[in-house]
Amino acid sequence: MKTGGQLIVEALEANGTDRIFCVPGESYLAVLDALHDSSIRTIVCRQEGGAAMMADCQGRLTGKPGICFVTRGPGATNASAGIHIAMQDSVPLILFIGQVASHAKEREAFQEVDYKRFFGDIAKWVVEIDDASRIPEFVTRAFAVATSGRPGPVVISLPEDMLTSEVEAPTALAHTLVETSPGEADLDRLEALLNAAKRPIAILGGTRWDFQAVQEVTRIAEAWSLPVGCSFRRQMLFDHLHPNYAGDVGIGINPKLAAAIKQADLVLLIGGRMGEMPSSDYTLLKSPYPDQALVHVHADAGELGRVYRPALAINASPAAFVRAFARRKGPAAPGWAAETAKLHAAYLEWSTPPETGPGVVQMGPIMNYLEKALPEDAILTNGAGNYATWVHRFHRFRRFATQGAPTSGSMGYGTPAAVAAKALFPDRTVVAFAGDGCFLMNGQEFATAVQYDLPIIVIVVNNGIYGTIRMHQEREYPSRVVATDLKNPDFAALARAYGGHGETVEKTADFAPAFERARASGKPAIVEIRLDPEAITPTRTLTQIRDKS
Repeated sequence: MKTGGQLIVEALEANGTDRIFCVPGESYLAVLDALHDSSIRTIVCRQEGGAAMMADCQGRLTGKPGICFVTRGPGATNASAGIHIAMQDSVPLILFIGQVASHAKEREAFQEVDYKRFFGDIAKWVVEIDDASRIPEFVTRAFAVATSGRPGPVVISLPEDMLTSEVEAPTALAHTLVETSPGEADLDRLEALLNAAKRPIAILGGTRWDFQAVQEVTRIAEAWSLPVGCSFRRQMLFDHLHPNYAGDVGIGINPKLAAAIKQADLVLLIGGRMGEMPSSDYTLLKSPYPDQALVHVHADAGELGRVYRPALAINASPAAFVRAFARRKGPAAPGWAAETAKLHAAYLEWSTPPETGPGVVQMGPIMNYLEKALPEDAILTNGAGNYATWVHRFHRFRRFATQGAPTSGSMGYGTPAAVAAKALFPDRTVVAFAGDGCFLMNGQEFATAVQYDLPIIVIVVNNGIYGTIRMHQEREYPSRVVATDLKNPDFAALARAYGGHGETVEKTADFAPAFERARASGKPAIVEIRLDPEAITPTRTLTQIRDKS
């Protein structure tokens, strides 16, 4: 006889869980008690949104479900931000929620929420376990659902009395990963389409990639001389200094790359969905009928033909597809090889930061310094805001599992993601980028980094405004500024108050020594860059946007 809490922990262990992220609650005390005797590492966080984002980052970097536990009501609703990120980003995550006791349900009991209704549109599956004897079944199924097809979040509601009940139950077994592989006929058809093409291009995106798959897709690009772009915030899928890399297919795309995609006669889309952001509002690929012949490779059959009608739909995970297609040999001297070289040269020019700009702190030289100072396996995380342009456009990603950034455009992601990344890879450098507005949405998770001795470095780009919204505001309603000014704390002093290391950068030359001191401190650190708000983008100032010049 075992309690529901014990069965939950045993099912997690059976499915390979090594850590969970949580904010404790009385609604799942039985699980916390069972964790006391488990080898699973429990990382306690400061807010449920941060905990869920940490679980998302773990799922993003490993392909295995990140696990998060929160309490009912406000705990669950706080966590919903992370669930939305995981859904839009196709990241495997399982959220466990302590629920009110069974006898109190349907009475609007204390902190009661109907989670099937609340999470129904932003999770792959939502279930409430009423019978503890079914815990092994439901938890193993949750792992299968979270990782199969298009990965995503699963939400499991746990009534308090169910967790304390004692039952007999079968021993939990690990889930079976469902792989989808391409057929030989699909590969034959793709080979024929590529051989007939004059201006093909490949775009990589989505999840269900791994280190080997990234190596295989590189071999495919080399064999076929294909130019390769990476979808929005999936830049870790291809080495940016490889001669076949064409650039980031995201917000603020290089116009030369955008033109190449529009003029292509064949687009090989592997793993991605080409949603609103990477498709430039469905203009690079027109929905539902693209101008280009589209070969869409996706692990979930439901995504094939949902937004775009493909010339060839291949139901396969990216990893399985590239392993299979890498065995096909490309033409000796394809006619588009010269165009591939031109696109890479255009990328190198586009990704070279400007040396000057408004104000006394210049982000261009700072990015140049970081490119030299950071190792190739450094992990960079960020949330959302104009500051992220400096990362996406000017950092040259070299390896897989080095990027943690939400395609959903959620603010507040960078700091908790960095905590999770450092817990996963303690020997690697982890740098979070955040705007001043972005950081203060989940900046309290810096305390989690201090508590667990996870020496992340958070670069806070402080311009005293909600920058992206101010940019749009000045463009659409010039000089009519409302609700975008911010009065901020001293972020370096805040880091020290938490027990970390703090630095303030007020001149460009201050950054390199400040960063090195932060790295040498061995503590979680915040490096605050005080940036002139005029430096709103790498190429245009707020005044120019306001004046439409």
